[in-house]
Amino acid sequence: MSLRPPSSEQTGHVTWMDLRSDCLGNNLLGDPVQRSHPVYLPAGYRATDQRYPVLYCLAAYTSAGPAQVAWRNQGENIPARLDRLIEQDRMAPTIVVFPDCYTSLGGNQYVNSSAVGAYADHLINELIPAVDRQFRTIASPQARGVFGKSSGGFGALHLAMDYPGHFAAVASHAGDCGFDRVYARDFAPTAGVLSRHGGDLEAFVKSFWRAKRPGGSDFHALMTLCLAASYSPRPDQPLGLDLPFDLRTCRIKESVWSRWLSFDPLVRVEQDHPQLSELSGLWIDVGRRDQYFIQYGTREFSDRLRRHDVDHEFQEFDGTHSGIDWRFDHSLPWIMERLQCAA
Repeated sequence: MSLRPPSSEQTGHVTWMDLRSDCLGNNLLGDPVQRSHPVYLPAGYRATDQRYPVLYCLAAYTSAGPAQVAWRNQGENIPARLDRLIEQDRMAPTIVVFPDCYTSLGGNQYVNSSAVGAYADHLINELIPAVDRQFRTIASPQARGVFGKSSGGFGALHLAMDYPGHFAAVASHAGDCGFDRVYARDFAPTAGVLSRHGGDLEAFVKSFWRAKRPGGSDFHALMTLCLAASYSPRPDQPLGLDLPFDLRTCRIKESVWSRWLSFDPLVRVEQDHPQLSELSGLWIDVGRRDQYFIQYGTREFSDRLRRHDVDHEFQEFDGTHSGIDWRFDHSLPWIMERLQCAA
């Protein structure tokens, strides 16, 4: 008797690619410039000289590439999911790269920032060429896709709009969208957390990493600092960032908040929809019970895409923001059908 589903008979292999980044050099957080990125190679990679399309998987906030290939006690990690989907002929064999973009502020939004580092440039100008040199890829934008959930989904959309011509297909699962409904609700709790440290941002971050049991409000405060470092960097301020609210009154600083909104896909689509129109595949989904309220901005984002005649697949599923890796069963075969899979 077998209680658990059997593993795939043909399994891929995860290797690690070391890469030193010039783009991340001298970042203000002191985060490492030498990274080791997991790379999934499909079953049969070592036995042939075949070339493969490539997907880039961007992790959500609090996570990074190494966590996405780690063993899981329940369910599948992403390599196991890929093995199953490929074995079931639901998608073509592909190489998948899991970038390690973790930072001392707990995650990444995959943008260029003087406070965090030039992570978008790192991915586009350093990681993609390095992968194409080291592995048997189909080194063409038509054979390259990017996907992710939450911050990773936002990052996938951001790269598609800021760096057109590098990816042919994009999948965003519950990607940050509609910032006014998603982020602003955390500002007052964050001000409260920071007040316990006298408004000293660096003291709070140091305390966070040394705490044995940081609370949920601490995690959200750290996330807010990460967002500020990404969207409103300011070199002359502590941690090189400008908060979009006053620490004492929590009143929104409109000049800073407008910088945040300039990154919102819901705002950007009005000007940058032509880049999204060039994609051969654009997948967007969100849970209708998303606890961060991302569903509202995502619905409006899809409406605006339709208004600009941007072809895309939009799905709203019964779920929250958590535990949504199962959605990859739907998006990955879909975007792979829209990529060049033969050299």
